[in-house]
Amino acid sequence: MGAGTHAGHGHGHVHDKGHGHGEEDVDWEAMADYIEQEGEMRIPFAEEAAAWLRGLLLEGGCGPEIARRLLDVGSGPGVYTALLAREFPQAEVVAVDGTPALLERARARAEREGVGGRVATLEAQLPDDFGRLGSADVIWTSHVVHHIGDQQAALDALAASVRPGGLLAVVERGLAPRYLPRDIGFGRPGLPARLEALTEDWFSAMRAGLPGHTRSVEDWPAMLARAGLTPAGTRSFLTELPAPLGETARSHLHARLSRERASFEEELDEEDRATLDALLDEEAPTGIMHRPDAFYLTATTVHTGRAS
Repeated sequence: MGAGTHAGHGHGHVHDKGHGHGEEDVDWEAMADYIEQEGEMRIPFAEEAAAWLRGLLLEGGCGPEIARRLLDVGSGPGVYTALLAREFPQAEVVAVDGTPALLERARARAEREGVGGRVATLEAQLPDDFGRLGSADVIWTSHVVHHIGDQQAALDALAASVRPGGLLAVVERGLAPRYLPRDIGFGRPGLPARLEALTEDWFSAMRAGLPGHTRSVEDWPAMLARAGLTPAGTRSFLTELPAPLGETARSHLHARLSRERASFEEELDEEDRATLDALLDEEAPTGIMHRPDAFYLTATTVHTGRAS
């Protein structure tokens, strides 16, 4: 899969010019700030998810103390790597990614957050390097599997690395962010829904362009079961930042809309392009940086399987 190993912890389906031509179009290093910012916005979800994973380990009769080695597969800049190290204080946590610059960010973040002594990094290009991951008690992988052509084969490989009693946690799909009312007072109502539809088309084209692309019914619990794991539960976690948004969240939405404006230049009609331009105007009171009705709401879904 090359440098796109990380898929960046819930970065959503961001895209560069040339969307639809496969994974090679994404410059993950260039997107590091964007990925890190979105990961930080969703830290509350990850904290809830980590607490849930600790409970699942307890339900399995092992207890959280079983977790001596954790893998964050597709760590990106390490927002959740450091979080997992905090939430599992007895464990070594390994950030796995295909982009050296992002692994360096992960190391620096772990040091800043006081967990550097328990965080290691591993540069790996997936799917070729699955065999280099080693075994682990918990494997966390966020928005990574869909960047691998054969998703079932990816789950099979990850499941093979889970130690008995341990868990594989796969973050996939959920609900795309909502951030503006349907009618924002200018342009044709429903622009966010149209952008989401274009993103779904881009996503399908991206998957179709991956090496070894194989279609499968994306029933994640069933796929985990086929990988030899016992499904241990699926949960969705909300990230809700109500209006009025703070500057960091507004900046993130501005970057998101800027990417969509560039990526979907040809697909958008003239009116929607003009609406996006108005939303991206950093001086206008109707722009995303200032309007009082901007919010951020998304749901992140985690699917888990237990090794016997």
